Amino acid sequence: MAVTIRVLIADDQQLVRTGFQMILDAQPDMEVVAAVADGAEAVSEARRLRPDVCLLDIRMPKLDGLEVTRVLAGPGVENPLRVVIVTTFDLDEYVYGALRSGATGFLLKDSGPTLLIEAVRAAAAGDALVSPSITVRLLQHLAQPRRPAALPVNDPLTERELDVVRLVARGRTNQEVAGELFVSLSTVKTHLGSIQAKLGVRNRVEIAAWAWESGVVS
Repeated sequence: MAVTIRVLIADDQQLVRTGFQMILDAQPDMEVVAAVADGAEAVSEARRLRPDVCLLDIRMPKLDGLEVTRVLAGPGVENPLRVVIVTTFDLDEYVYGALRSGATGFLLKDSGPTLLIEAVRAAAAGDALVSPSITVRLLQHLAQPRRPAALPVNDPLTERELDVVRLVARGRTNQEVAGELFVSLSTVKTHLGSIQAKLGVRNRVEIAAWAWESGVVS
C-alpha cells in the first residue's frame, strides 16, 4: 500500500486554503490533515498532528510564516518538520529568511498545481524545491559572497562530489544529476549524503547556497 503524504496548510485566505486542499486531496498519495488561518494555530496543529509537510503562507495573523518555520524547522529544533513556504510575495528577503529559518522549499502561489504537488512530494522525500523564477535571482544574490567561505579543510569534497554540488546549485534534480554524470540514482544519493555530512548542511538548498557563496559555481 502506498504511503500517504500528510499535509498541513496554513493561509489566512479561505480561497487559497480551499484551492490547495482540493488540489492535494485529489492526489492518490496525499491527504490534507489540517487547514488553518493563522500562524499560532499552524504551530499547535503541526505539533499535534506531525504532518509530513507544512505549507505555510508568509503573511499571517499572530505569527508570520517565517516565525512558524523557525519554531517548527529552524536550527536547533528537535525532530524538525518539513516546511514549504507558499506566497504571493517573492521579495528576496522573504526567500532568504525562509530558507535560513529551515524551509525546504519556496513557491509562489501562481506557480500552478503541478509545481505545488511536486514541491510537496519533494519536501516529503527530503528534497527541496524552489520556484524556478526565484532560483536564478536567489543564486545570483548568493554569488556575491558576503564572507569568504573556503572549502572545509578537514574533509574536502572529492572532485565527483564537487561535480554533484555544481549541478545541484544549478537546480538539477537527482535524476538529472545521475543522467549528466552517467551514474546511478543511488550513487547520487550517496554523494549527497556525504556532501551534507562534510559541509554540515541539511538539504540541497543549503548545498546550493554554500556552492554559490564559496565560489564553487559562478
